[in-house]
Amino acid sequence: MRLIPTALVLAALATGPAFAAQDSITIGMQLEPPNLDPTGGAAAAIDEVVYANVFEGLTRFAPDGAIVPGLAERWEVSDDATVYIFHLREGVSFHDGTAMDAEDVKFSLDRARAEDSTNAQKALFAGIAAVEVVDPLTLRVTLSAPNGNFPFNMAWGDAVIVAPESVEQAATAPVGTGPFSFARWVQGDRVEIVRNPDYWGTAPALERATFKFISDASAAFAAMMAGDVDAFPVFPAPETLSQFEADPRFAVIVGSTEGETILSTNNKAGPLGDVRVREAIAHAINRQDIIDGAMFGYGTPIGTHFAPHNPDYLDLTEMSAYDPDKSRALLAEAGQQDLKLRLMLPPPTYARRGGEIVAAQLRAVGIETEITNLEWAQWLEQVFRGKDFDLTIVSHTEPMDINIYARPDYYFQYDKPEFQALMETLDATSDAAGRREILHDAQRMIAEDYVNGYLFQLAKTGVANAKIEGLWKNAPTQANDLTGVRWTD
Repeated sequence: MRLIPTALVLAALATGPAFAAQDSITIGMQLEPPNLDPTGGAAAAIDEVVYANVFEGLTRFAPDGAIVPGLAERWEVSDDATVYIFHLREGVSFHDGTAMDAEDVKFSLDRARAEDSTNAQKALFAGIAAVEVVDPLTLRVTLSAPNGNFPFNMAWGDAVIVAPESVEQAATAPVGTGPFSFARWVQGDRVEIVRNPDYWGTAPALERATFKFISDASAAFAAMMAGDVDAFPVFPAPETLSQFEADPRFAVIVGSTEGETILSTNNKAGPLGDVRVREAIAHAINRQDIIDGAMFGYGTPIGTHFAPHNPDYLDLTEMSAYDPDKSRALLAEAGQQDLKLRLMLPPPTYARRGGEIVAAQLRAVGIETEITNLEWAQWLEQVFRGKDFDLTIVSHTEPMDINIYARPDYYFQYDKPEFQALMETLDATSDAAGRREILHDAQRMIAEDYVNGYLFQLAKTGVANAKIEGLWKNAPTQANDLTGVRWTD
């Protein structure tokens, strides 16, 4: 009998697992969710764990922000955009084995719009007048007013479908229809999910996934370097990303979020009511200097209030290109030679650091600013509710929220009937081409009116093991969608 040296045996054992396909992943997250029920909590961390993984809605966000079928394989809409008929997929079951049908969808929508609903986005369901079960796989939703955006509303995590049999346990042991089922939550440490063998759709490549909660930026860096986590899709220390970029073990994934970061302007505050003054402010701003100085170079310049990754985005950055000479000329034309404005800054780094840079840029064209740093509660009270400000910097993170410009009493006080009419037309339009044309018109209108100073789209900066593919680059919603994630050789 031939003896194999012990050293060779140990070497074989050490290298053996490398030949097996890796089917588990550990995802790093900075914040732990307060619960796991997206229909009963506002924290983004909830969706980061369960969206598209454990729970599904009638529709869903694709990685590029497009709305695609979810539990509804197709839908029809009336000409006046007030009646939607959803056709559900056959053979869908919840993780506890119970069938998912139109009664569950009706229960979910009625629960979300009920008077005592705790849904954080109750406004998404406010326009529903009636929900009717036509048959087990067909649902009719009647709206009280036209809304061509209803399929978009149904893609939010707040609109996922739950069952009456298991909804009471959703906060701690969620039961959904997704490709992964909940396995365990070790509070303060991690949530574990496993592949759902009875999933109606394409089975995910991963057998299991762990969401590991690491709040400290230094600890997050150490965990990635040590391989304790495989990916950190929203990495909390962008100043260290260059170290990962220099290391072939890792891939740095830089994309966009839904966060339009703007120099919000009080359109009814004295000289700011003059579009020439607002345009002068826009041309005084060097966006790239703000991105470099406040965001370590991460961010996408924008020229209007719309996410660059959205299929209907229009690049209008040239309309407010950095041009200090033009800025000075506009101020002179408007008779504003010694303009002094109040700049109120909330706590985020992008606001505090960005505000100092903006103040210097405005000073260079003859506009002095008085900076006041506010805590969030003060900012909400004085700026957002009280409208007692001239300028502020804030990131608007709600998906496709250009319709806020149709609210005359919104904090930047832009009151334009033509824009309001555009949004009414948008609500009454359901075909994609028609909606795109209206959205382009809307983006141009607010850019031409220089309602706000449009700075940059917040970046989504992530780090992952270089052998992982399928993680979202952009963030059309807050999610760590693992349905297309796999390890490569």
